[in-house]
Amino acid sequence: MIGQLRGTLLEKRPPVLLLDVNGVGYEVEAPMTVFYELPETGQPLTLHTHFVVREDAQLLYGFASRYERELFRALIKVNGVGPKMGLAILSGIEADRLAQCIQDQDASTLVKVPGIGKKTAERLVIEMSDRLDKIDGAPASLPGRVSLDPVDDARSDAIAALEALGYRNKDAVAAVSKVAEEGASSEQMIRMALKNLAK
Repeated sequence: MIGQLRGTLLEKRPPVLLLDVNGVGYEVEAPMTVFYELPETGQPLTLHTHFVVREDAQLLYGFASRYERELFRALIKVNGVGPKMGLAILSGIEADRLAQCIQDQDASTLVKVPGIGKKTAERLVIEMSDRLDKIDGAPASLPGRVSLDPVDDARSDAIAALEALGYRNKDAVAAVSKVAEEGASSEQMIRMALKNLAK
């Protein structure tokens, strides 16, 4: 089992990157969330990896954190979710946000992720719920929200809308957090956030 690689980044051609480890070039498939954070080629890089051996191929999947890798491993155990779909899911939503959606039983947000249909979203919520607590390397406890107040609801809607427009989750969260005001509707937050993002 290859659990981690540390080397020099040679190429990045999503979804595959090439990592030189002591003269051996490893082709690693990674979610887009990893590609967003990659250094320039020629720079050092450490990846947490998941190794898959099939009859016709040996595949390496790489992740920025151990938690992201463990979440991927939990995803591919879900009925109907293979490594390709697991990568697609983690490309469309950041690991912490995915975990929060599962914890909140929020299938409606998961449906917005490319490649996830309604049935898959519902299956993820059901099958992943009891696996989250067992995932190693989890971020310091996810907030266990049972219900959201109206401001949080509007903020979540605004973030989801910005993501649908193509903004990264991290950028959408930062932009909405800057403009979030008590009593502001999601539409108002979106308009103000878009103004800031356009600067």
